[in-house]
Amino acid sequence: MEIKNKLNKLSDVIWEIPRSYRSDMRVPARIYAAGEMLDMIMQDRSIEQLINVSTLPGIQHAALVKPDVHEGYGFPIGGVAATLYPDGVISPGGIGYDINCGVRLLRSQQHSDEISHLIEPLSKEIFKEVPCGVGRGGLLKLSKQELDKVMLKGAGWAVDNGYGKENDLLYIESNGCIPGANPSSVSDRANCRGADQLGTMGAGNHFVEVDRVNKIFDNDSAQAFGLFEGQIVILIHTGSRGLGHQVATDHIRIMLNVMDKYGIRLPDRELACVPFSSHEGKEYFSAMASAANFAFANRQLITDEVRKAYKKILGSSGELDLLYDVAHNIAKIEKHLVHGELKKLIVHRKGATRAFGPGSEEIPEAYRSFGQPVLIPGSMGTASYVLAGTAQSEETFSSTCHGAGRQMSRHAARKKIDVNRLRKELLDEGIIIQAGSIKGIAEEAPAAYKDVHSVVDVVARAGIAKKVARLKPLAVIKG
Repeated sequence: MEIKNKLNKLSDVIWEIPRSYRSDMRVPARIYAAGEMLDMIMQDRSIEQLINVSTLPGIQHAALVKPDVHEGYGFPIGGVAATLYPDGVISPGGIGYDINCGVRLLRSQQHSDEISHLIEPLSKEIFKEVPCGVGRGGLLKLSKQELDKVMLKGAGWAVDNGYGKENDLLYIESNGCIPGANPSSVSDRANCRGADQLGTMGAGNHFVEVDRVNKIFDNDSAQAFGLFEGQIVILIHTGSRGLGHQVATDHIRIMLNVMDKYGIRLPDRELACVPFSSHEGKEYFSAMASAANFAFANRQLITDEVRKAYKKILGSSGELDLLYDVAHNIAKIEKHLVHGELKKLIVHRKGATRAFGPGSEEIPEAYRSFGQPVLIPGSMGTASYVLAGTAQSEETFSSTCHGAGRQMSRHAARKKIDVNRLRKELLDEGIIIQAGSIKGIAEEAPAAYKDVHSVVDVVARAGIAKKVARLKPLAVIKG
């Protein structure tokens, strides 16, 4: 409660802990949340973690969290931090273990009323086509040489090898390939873990979802994004699987051993970091970019699997176009205004989504006048959102929320949730579940998450993203 009493209210949904709160803070710590959310946010260590992030060497403007914030490894999930390029630090904890966990949205031309009788067979076919579950491999077994190509080219490798259309690459963040990847920075153990996991979903909070567009908030943006009310769309949420997890593990261990060499002292060793310009910093960034590119390729292969399933059930009318694909666990080199000065920064987004405003050349030309599409998955029984970035998002290094955010641990959810009752409740709401694990259903129950509507309302009220459309789940496919 002591922290709550020190908050300065900047607006109805923006709160700040001043630098004076603790002597080692280099910048303020800023929280995006409605007032009624603060007590819940204070129940874990996420705000203490945010304050710790504010002590990072080279950090600029403020350490930030969005309303989906919850405790993570070192950094809070829902956090954003930007350090000055090239000598500010890079921290794997500010990206997370699931490097380039992200979301992709596919749009159809079908209205849900046309194919309501096909939702269950479609969900079964997707479940059959997309390998899912803990450690589950796919049909593709890559040689080291081919895996290196995936890590260098990202989604482009997938398209080159027949898993999608050339046009798909236009609608992926960074065109599906982060510059600076170097597979030689990725360990043999990470390579081994990733060799058979391309085109697989994994478990945890990852999913493929068949959704219906059930509300349009901004007609012009929705039209530009190719969305209409009642439309069938498919949401894909997954990342870099075991390869990305191993990259994080390897490089956190390295950084813990060398921080003293760079004179870095931190309040929490989980914030392990090194100067970006150091040998270890460059090695981590190139490994992270390699894992991020693997994740882009992974979502591209899953798209191909989903397209096959959709066409098999719907026949010749079963076409799915890629609306957008965006990461929410990543570090990017970007330019942003800091106190009126344009600076080159290392932007860490951990459980936070890039949200460039209108006019950015990073946005596909078809969407450029309306802002970057932002994809916000909710829990499997509630809703997801399509937002658009705004010019005002520059206040948060062009970043917004990434989902509903957990309010209950996975362990607590398994103890508390009656899976059979949950299945029945979801079915009563017209939501079909295809899952390989009962435990996985319990862990991802709607009750385990915050209210996604409230989370999205906060970022919309703050002006850092605008609502475009709301999606309602019809079928959820999980590991």
